[in-house]
Amino acid sequence: MAAAPEAPHLPPAEFIRIARAIEDEVGKIIVGQDEVVRGILTCVLAGGHALLEGVPGLGKTMLVRTLSEVLDLSFSRLQFTPDLMPADITGTNVISEDGGLRGLQFQPGPIFANLVLADEINRATPKTQSALLEAMQEHRVTVAKTSYSLDRPFFVMATQNPIEMEGTYPLPEAQLDRFFFKLNVGFPSEDELLQIAERTTGGRPPDLQPVADGSTVMSMIELAREVPIARPVLTFAVRLTTRTHPEHADSGEATRRYVRYGASPRGLQALVVGAKIRAILEGRFNVAFEDIRAVALPALRHRIILNFEADAEGITTDRVISDVLLATREE
Repeated sequence: MAAAPEAPHLPPAEFIRIARAIEDEVGKIIVGQDEVVRGILTCVLAGGHALLEGVPGLGKTMLVRTLSEVLDLSFSRLQFTPDLMPADITGTNVISEDGGLRGLQFQPGPIFANLVLADEINRATPKTQSALLEAMQEHRVTVAKTSYSLDRPFFVMATQNPIEMEGTYPLPEAQLDRFFFKLNVGFPSEDELLQIAERTTGGRPPDLQPVADGSTVMSMIELAREVPIARPVLTFAVRLTTRTHPEHADSGEATRRYVRYGASPRGLQALVVGAKIRAILEGRFNVAFEDIRAVALPALRHRIILNFEADAEGITTDRVISDVLLATREE
């Protein structure tokens, strides 16, 4: 596969301008959902993957497709079904003939794209879901003992329906942990529904203009990680993470009562990097406590495993994280 494009140096002001332009272009198609758009943009700028959860018809697939056009990246869509096989994702070796000689040649699958949409990911079997694990973590796939590197940048944007459980296979914790953010896509307001009706039942949709290419995205990813974070703010992020563990001495009542397993170190990494991106998008080149708090829900909600008592009482991970945020002081 092609080598990753060289990332040019990018000043913070240009980073902000490009990010705003991306949001504006996406806003030509996607009505409302500003928090979700910002969240998925944060995942891209962090070089991470996103899991979008919401009922059908809310524009999750359209959002990802629109983003691929705005970023001028190669795009691939995978419709997950129970009969989908791992080779349908990664590719496979096929018999080819050259000059009368037969041999095996690797035929890349749809995973070989910059932006991969895994639509209704929880409809595939665990065996097929696991085919994404190596690609998401190592940015490569292995077929018949041979590894193939994926082009950079590489993102997996997955969607799932939270209410239809028949014929689905919930994602295992190990795979959920590989998603940088989990974003809940809510139902539009009446005003937003009116705009959706006007845009989608009239003439041709607006033309989208590419705002950034692969090399620009890579340079934005590098710059985002250079944003400094003071030790007290970093310590605050660490305390938020450790207090999601029920066995921790400083964990609150909600954590001890309802949580089975707390957030992983990847959760801490998502908190810190997500906060860095939020800081620079807010025009600051340093991370504040408010940035950590702002990204806590999407960074941690899919990394906390609740117990049976929480399920029985209707307690959500968002509720637990909110209690942790209230109980954790900024020092």
